[in-house]
Order: sequence, then structure tokens, then C-alpha cells
Amino acid sequence: MQFFVLAHGALGIWDEVIFIGVGVLFLIFMVISWVRSRALPPDIPNTPHPDTAGHDEAHFRLD
Repeated sequence: MQFFVLAHGALGIWDEVIFIGVGVLFLIFMVISWVRSRALPPDIPNTPHPDTAGHDEAHFRLD
């Protein structure tokens, strides 16, 4: 039986285990970050910007 070679070094099969483990940890951290960011309320300011006060919402001033 032949294994896919993802990493090759002096540790033999443990290179593969470490490589896959790091990849799995990365995916877990990304999922945790995504879930936490989805739980945060949107950052929408309630007060209008001074440059756009009194203007139509569909129009804005270009600087």
C-alpha cells in the first residue's frame, strides 16, 4: 500500500502526521474566526458624516 507523499523528511510517517495536523489546526482556527465574526453585530454608524449631512442618502460628495 502506497501513501500520498505530502511531506518528506527524516521523521518518516510522522512528517505526514505533523503536516496534516497543522493543516487541520489551520482549518479549525479559520472556522472559529468565521463563526466569531458572524456573531458580531454589524459596525454601522448611527450618526451621519458631517460632509453628507442634509444630503440625499443616494448621493454623496466626492473629495
